Amino acid sequence: MTRADHRGTPAGLLETWRARAEIGAGPAGFPQMIEALRTLQDRMTAAAPPEELISEAMHRLNELSEMLEPHAVGELRQITGHLVGLPGRGQTMTPVIHVDESDDQHANGTVTYGRFYLGGNGAVHGGAVPLVFDEILGRLANTGGRSPSRTAYLHVDFRSITPIETELRFEGWFEKEEGRKRLLRATMHHGEVLCAEAEGLFVALRPGQP
Repeated sequence: MTRADHRGTPAGLLETWRARAEIGAGPAGFPQMIEALRTLQDRMTAAAPPEELISEAMHRLNELSEMLEPHAVGELRQITGHLVGLPGRGQTMTPVIHVDESDDQHANGTVTYGRFYLGGNGAVHGGAVPLVFDEILGRLANTGGRSPSRTAYLHVDFRSITPIETELRFEGWFEKEEGRKRLLRATMHHGEVLCAEAEGLFVALRPGQP
């Protein structure tokens, strides 16, 4: 079993927090590199390039992969996922979320899904909608001095088409807390139209639980 400190915080999480504190804002230019990767994902998704360009692009991508491979590090030392001040903590899996207002019970803001998240007919892929809900509710579940928790379930109801390349508004709030269980809800709107809503259950980790 993983050791824990005297307050019951899992040691693995303590190590992660310390690693994030040491990384800080990351090396100069790293956030811009992540943003360039987001742009590449959108443009590659939207492109129908000729064969000669495909060959050249593949060659350059392989070169870039070879450049980065020698700099691979363990999870606690990697920069992506540890930059708490950046959207997605520096990951490109989720679209950029802008939080306008938040406290320990409520959060709202905006999100825009790029072309990379297209499912078809101008709509966001169904699997990408829960990504944003999990990010919003996960942040809220772990704020206000609460102990760390993990997602137990995330139930999403799709009410209408969620459009890509369009600013959407989200709202998340704390519903109730019973022991280790934290129930939260969220909605996503395009104007006045409800695109999707979610209910998430987050469970606080026990001492020593990873």
